[in-house]
Amino acid sequence: MAHEHLRLGVNIDHVATIRNARGGPHPDPVRAAHVAAEAGADGITAHLREDRRHISDDDINHLARTLSELGLPLNLEMAATDEMLAVALRHRPRAACIVPEKRAERTTEGGLDVAGGRDHLAPVVGLLSEAGVRVSLFVEPDPYQLDLALAIGAPVVELHTGAYCDAPAGPVRDREFSRIEGAAAHAASIGLECHAGHGLGFDTVSDIAAIPTIVELNIGHFLVGEAIYVGLNAAIREMRRLMNEARHET
Repeated sequence: MAHEHLRLGVNIDHVATIRNARGGPHPDPVRAAHVAAEAGADGITAHLREDRRHISDDDINHLARTLSELGLPLNLEMAATDEMLAVALRHRPRAACIVPEKRAERTTEGGLDVAGGRDHLAPVVGLLSEAGVRVSLFVEPDPYQLDLALAIGAPVVELHTGAYCDAPAGPVRDREFSRIEGAAAHAASIGLECHAGHGLGFDTVSDIAAIPTIVELNIGHFLVGEAIYVGLNAAIREMRRLMNEARHET
C-alpha cells in the first residue's frame, strides 16, 4: 500500500543553545535551516520560550524571512500565553504548535492537559486559525486528549513520543508504541492530522515512521547532537533515509 509522504520537520533550537553557551553569532540557527533544507527537511521548527533560553526573537525574525525565501514552512512552537500569541500573530508562520511550558524544565516534559486548559486554549486556537496559521496541540497519545483537541478547533495534534523513546527495548516500549499507534489511528478516524515528536533518534524513528496515519515527525535534539560527529547535513540525510525506508519511499 502506498503511504502519504512522511514530512520531516527539523527543530533547530539546540543550535541556538550552543550559540548561547558562548555568546556571539556562531553557530547561526538560520544557517542550520539552510543546511536542513539542502538535506531534505520539509520544514523548520523553532520554540520561542518565555525565558529565551535558546531561540531568540531575532532568530524568529530572521527565520521567518529566510524560510519564506526558501519556500519552507516555519513551525513555531509556543506556549499559550498572550506574549507568544502576539509573536505568532505578528509573524503568521505556516504552523504553530502549542506546547506546555514550565520555567524550570530542561525540555518539554509531556503533553498539554487539554481538558484542564480548555477554556484558555480554545481562544488561542481560534485566533491563530483565523490568522491562517495551522494550529497543532502537543499531546500525550491519549484518545481523550485528541477528542478534546478536535472539540476546541485544532486541526492537528502532535503526539508526544518521549515515553516511548526513553523506555528500554521490551514490554514497556512495546506498550508505549501501542499507545502511539492507537492514538494515531484514532486521530485519523476523527479527522485530525497527526504528527509525532520528542526524543526520536536513529534507533527509535523507524517504527514510528511506519505508522501510516502519522504524516509528520519533528526531530531536533538528536540531530544537533549527531551533527557533532557526522555533520548536520549527514545526520538529517540519514534520518530522512530511515523515514523513507520505513514508509517504503524512494
